[in-house]
Amino acid sequence: MSGHSEEPTPEQVAADLTQVVGRLVRKLRSASPMNGLSPSQRSVLARLDRGGPTTTAELARAEFVRPQSMRMTVSALESMALIERAPDPDDGRQSVLSLTDQGRRTLTEGRAAKRGWLSEAVSAELDPAELRQLADAVVLLERLVQK
Repeated sequence: MSGHSEEPTPEQVAADLTQVVGRLVRKLRSASPMNGLSPSQRSVLARLDRGGPTTTAELARAEFVRPQSMRMTVSALESMALIERAPDPDDGRQSVLSLTDQGRRTLTEGRAAKRGWLSEAVSAELDPAELRQLADAVVLLERLVQK
């Protein structure tokens, strides 16, 4: 990251933020017991958790991948007993995918590990004034992602 003495430009802040957020995401992934899963597998589990049961085709559209690629991801998650399929009540030719209890536990444990690592890092590295600055920055970041 750059240590600019003059007022930072939006471009400089964007470049620095992109770099540090990328490193933070990698750190969080490595802190999680879900690190044996691919990014697409983690994303599908999280999507099923947020959005509920859905079809493979709907997952492929939501994840911007080809249906064939999504079928491979779904197959891997099924083989790990993290998701299961059931007949679609509206269309018997299709099936609906949902999280298993093990899939939900895997997500919960992964999220807890990430929060735990980050909480420990914040406690160890930041004084109360810096903690307040970080809390204020979170509010600003949330505003940016709402755009």
